[in-house]
Amino acid sequence: MEHTSVITAEERVIPEAKYEYLDHTADVQIHAWGETLVEAFEQCVVAMFAYMTDIETVSIDRCEEVEVEGTDLESLLFQFMNEFLYLFSAETFFIPRKVKIIEFDRENFKIKARGYGETFDLDKHPQGTEVKAITYSAMQIHEKEVFVIIDI
Repeated sequence: MEHTSVITAEERVIPEAKYEYLDHTADVQIHAWGETLVEAFEQCVVAMFAYMTDIETVSIDRCEEVEVEGTDLESLLFQFMNEFLYLFSAETFFIPRKVKIIEFDRENFKIKARGYGETFDLDKHPQGTEVKAITYSAMQIHEKEVFVIIDI
C-alpha cells in the first residue's frame, strides 16, 4: 500500500452514486453498478463505506493505493473489498469517498486502484454500522453490476 499526498482537481471529482442496499437476513447485500464492470467494482467499495458512515462527510485529503490478486472474478472482488476494509479496520482508519481502478486485468485477475478520502474521525463522520467481513455468499458478478453480501 502506497500513500500519495498530491491529489489533483480531477481526482477530487466525485462520481454519481450507483449502488443500493437490499434486504438480507442479518447481513446487508450491496448491489452496485456502472457503465462497466470496473465502475461496478469501484462503486461496490464506496457503497461499503457509505454503509459505515455518511459518505458525504468524507473529504478527499489523501490517497491510498492498493494492489490485489484473485483466482477468478469473485475472489478478485472479494480481495479488492477486503483490502480496503483492512485499510480501515486494521491499519489507518482510512475511509475512501471515491475509488478509482487504474489497472484491471481480467485475464490474470489483478487490480491496482486508488482510494481518495481521509482518516475516519468520529467528531466529523457519523458512525453507521460496522462491516465485519466481506462474504462469498450469493456473490454475483455480471458485466455491469455486482451483488455482494457484507457481514455486519
